[in-house]
Amino acid sequence: MTAVKHEDGICRCGWCGTDPLYVAYHDTDWGVPEYDSRALFEKLILDGFQAGLSWITILRKRENFRAAFDGFRPEVIVNYKPAKIEALMQDAGIVRNRLKIEGTLRSAEAYLKMEDFSAYLWEQVGGKPINMNYDGLRQVPAKTQLTEKISKDLVKRGFKFVGPTIVYAFMQACGLYNDHLVTCHRHAAVQKLVRR
Repeated sequence: MTAVKHEDGICRCGWCGTDPLYVAYHDTDWGVPEYDSRALFEKLILDGFQAGLSWITILRKRENFRAAFDGFRPEVIVNYKPAKIEALMQDAGIVRNRLKIEGTLRSAEAYLKMEDFSAYLWEQVGGKPINMNYDGLRQVPAKTQLTEKISKDLVKRGFKFVGPTIVYAFMQACGLYNDHLVTCHRHAAVQKLVRR
């Protein structure tokens, strides 16, 4: 599937469909180069929660996640006590999966041991997004050799729910890969947002 022309006349990646929330996410968030370490941590955790689910499910719960996990501030998350974990397990506004909730604590610990999470990630791609230049969704892989390498390193550092497919989805979302189809209006637009 190539980019799809919507009723507004704009061509977008076909995966976003026509749900207004999904379209807005595609047009303003997905693929935009992210350089803030805390924001990158949040997106990595949310991609981990998405495993086995559709991204729109997580997107609809994103604000609830932010509230439940104290703005995804790792320095707060590492101090969660069992009572907080139990409260999260009762929170219908998020995905209630004990392994993923407890994995978030482990990932926060790993994050805090790193000097600069953003610098670490951007070094992996040579400081600028990798433009994939795909013209069809079937060309887009589920993972790459690079995401396999990063996944192994993150696991070694103590991060949880960071398999190579999750890492690839995360890197797409955060603009480390520009995977907007070349016929999508956002492909060229996100290239202009790269920090020089």
